[in-house]
This record gives sequence, C-alpha cells and structure tokens, in this order.
Amino acid sequence: MGSIVMLFGGMILLIFIGVPVGYAIGLSTICTYAAYSNVSISLISQNCFTGLNSFVLLAIPFFILAGVIMGEGGIAKRLVDLADAVIGFVTGGLGMVAILTSTFFGAITGSGNATTSAVGALLIPSMEEKKYGRVFSSTLVASAGAIGIIIPPSIPFVIYGVSTGTSIGDLFIAGIIPGLLMALVLMVACYIISKKNGYGGSDTRPNAKHILIAAKNGIWALLAPVIILGGIYAGIFTPTESAVVAVVYSILVGFFIYRELTIKKLLDAIYKTAIINGITSFIIAFSASMCKFISIERIPDMICDAITSITDSKIIILLLLNIVLLLIGMLIDIIPAIIILAPIFLPLVESYGMSPIQFGVMLVLNLGIGFVTPPYGSTLFVASAISKIPVDRMFKTAFVFTGVLSIVLLIVTYIPAASLLLVQ
Repeated sequence: MGSIVMLFGGMILLIFIGVPVGYAIGLSTICTYAAYSNVSISLISQNCFTGLNSFVLLAIPFFILAGVIMGEGGIAKRLVDLADAVIGFVTGGLGMVAILTSTFFGAITGSGNATTSAVGALLIPSMEEKKYGRVFSSTLVASAGAIGIIIPPSIPFVIYGVSTGTSIGDLFIAGIIPGLLMALVLMVACYIISKKNGYGGSDTRPNAKHILIAAKNGIWALLAPVIILGGIYAGIFTPTESAVVAVVYSILVGFFIYRELTIKKLLDAIYKTAIINGITSFIIAFSASMCKFISIERIPDMICDAITSITDSKIIILLLLNIVLLLIGMLIDIIPAIIILAPIFLPLVESYGMSPIQFGVMLVLNLGIGFVTPPYGSTLFVASAISKIPVDRMFKTAFVFTGVLSIVLLIVTYIPAASLLLVQ
C-alpha cells in the first residue's frame, strides 16, 4: 500500500504544484523504485527505452505532422467552408459548423489538441463576429476537439493498442459510431443553447449550387480520411504507414492543389511537430517505466480486489470505474493515463465479459472528456489561447458539454454494439 501511495500520490502532488507531467511521472517512479523495490534503479532507463522501442509509435509524430500541415495548407479551411454550406444556416449554425469540421478534421489527424487548434483558429473569430458569446464559442470548440481522439484514426487508440496488444485497426473501426454520437449530442446541446441565447446561423443560405461548389473545392480535403482509413481497412498499409501517407498527401495537396503551403510553413510544421513529439516521447518513456513497476508489484490485482470487494454487480463496477477514470482524466494527460491505467483495469473488465476493444473506446472516451474538464483540460487551454478568454471563465460551460458527452460514455459502457457493431 505504501508503494501505491508514493507512486500515485507523489505523481499527483507534483502535478498539482506545477511540475510538468513527464517529470512528475519520472520523479515519483524513481523515488518509489528506490524506496520499495530491490531491483536496480538502472532498470528505469531500460524500461524507458523499451517503452519507446516500437514501430507502431512512429504513427504519433507523423499524425501530428499531418495535422499541422493540413491546418497550414488549406485543408481545414475547405472543411469549414463545406460544413458551413451544409449546416451553417440553422440556429447555432456556426457552432454546428465547428462540431462538424472537428469531426472531419479529427478523421485526418487523430489529435484533440490539433483539431481544436485548427478549427478554433478559423471559427472562434467568426463566431465572435456573429455575436456568439466568446465563452460559449471557445468552450464549444474545445469540446468538439475531443471528437478528434475517438473518430479514427486516433493517436490514443495507437497508444492503447501498443499497451495492451489490441488490434489498432479494430480500435479505429470501433471509434466510428461513438465519434459520430459525440458530434450528434454536441450539436443538440449547441442548438438548445443557441436557441436560448439567440445565436443565429451564418449568412449562407443552403442551395444545391453552393453546396456543390463547396464540395468541389473541398473534395481533396474529404478524400484524406477516405484514403487514410480505406487503406488501413483494405489492408494496403498499416496504421503506422497510414500516418506517413497522411503526411505525404497533405504536403502534395497543400503545395500543388490548394497552393497555400510554402517551404517556410512546412519547416515551421516540422519544428512544431518535433517539439510536441519530444514532449510526448518523454512522457511515454517514463509512463512505460512506471507501468513496469506497477506490474512487478502486482498493483493491478490489488486494485481489482479492492473494487470487487465493494460489490460484484457489473453495472455498479463499471459505473465506479467510469467515475475513477473521469477523475483521473481531470488530472493527468491522456497518454500516460492510458499507458498506466489500461494494464490495471483491463483484466478487471475482461473478467466481467467486456472486450479489450470496447474497454479501449470507453477508456479513451473517459479521458477525452477530461480534455474539457478542469483543472487539466488541455483543449480548454488551446481554445483559451486562441480566444484570449481566461480558462476559469470557461469552466461552467465546459461542465454542460462534458455532461452531454457523458451520455455517449454511458452508451459505450453499457451497450457493446455502440463500439463493436462495425468490428468484424
């Protein structure tokens, strides 16, 4: 028990006092190894290397790079124009455009933060011009960004697949229905709030000609998820290779078709990706080392025994598990949370008949809701940086959107077909 307190308590304490997540995980792991383990501390560095020594993880920097390039190369703008032509005219139309565009863009990048950044930069100023509340606009875009980690391809699904040995292709397929459900419930919430506050649609009125022009201009943007996901499901390339295909495709479209991508923008995108991937890799490495200690000390068995001692009802256990995961998602970044928590809770849910694929979607969705839940909510901070709205002003509205997203979470948790229907 002392090792659990030092490992998790130390990590949470360090995060609360402002220590970066990667350092917090590393320091708590080192201290716990020194105090409670007989193995050499040098094992930590070996585990860090082993945690990163995976071909599949190469998908992460390439999906990040593809997302940045698509934002700079005009693909995101074309998606916004198409969504505006289709649905922008209704009450709360610009908000719905943000949700629909986030769904499309998430189907290309697999990243919540990249989705929020690209869509927010284009639509938050436009929503402000149309007299939408700045807090509402920012929080809605941040909430829609969470769709980016559920709709395939998904970087968190890659992490989960590597951590548990689950098929990444199957996880991608399993995320389609939950991702679309997230978009649907957010649109309903957007409509209700917009109706109450008098937020109108865009000036665009729907007509076949306008939609056809927008579809023609955006056809190359729409083809991106078709090529990426179609290639995976057809067995033409692996999820890792699909990330490289996404980069090459985004460069070709940005340079030669939309002609908005320049050498300078490409170099900037590579630089941004290197920074983000360096941070991500650092976190993954120490998370893998922490996970190894958790396995050695049989902490998963201890936690599972503690939970099952409370009740043997599957419904109650899954509800308690969701509450725990939501709380963790409020405090810890999604990547280390998946690496640490998946091996702990997967044996528990499997003992109650839940498949690793369904649990993967449930876990990522839980932690994705944490993207827009204070105090950690990373997409809230991205939207805040764009809109210049203090994050604390977004909290009240954020809880409204996390509430509606929790409806999808309950559906995924208790209705297996919501995630498994399309999986062969």
